[in-house]
Amino acid sequence: MWSRLRHLRPRFTRQLPIGSYIVDFACRSIKLVVELDGSQHIDAVAYDDSRTLFLESLGSRVLRFWNSEVRENTDGVAEAIMAAVAHRLGPTHPKPLPSREGL
Repeated sequence: MWSRLRHLRPRFTRQLPIGSYIVDFACRSIKLVVELDGSQHIDAVAYDDSRTLFLESLGSRVLRFWNSEVRENTDGVAEAIMAAVAHRLGPTHPKPLPSREGL
């Protein structure tokens, strides 16, 4: 997944410490965190939930994907991440000025 994310703009960072946690990938400028979970995370639901709550309390949006999902549907996962980036960036064009009717 890093091979896809490292070429995106805004820039992603790998293995970023945030508070007492280390997130898999993060885009600091838009506060987007991407976590990849393996089978070891099945027993760590409470830990993952508290981590997500902490990150969200800082204004971050957390996306979670299973490792198997990344292996089997890399393009779909990349598209979901890119859609979240676009959403966090917001509109790219300024709103048009109000019309000057009657002047």
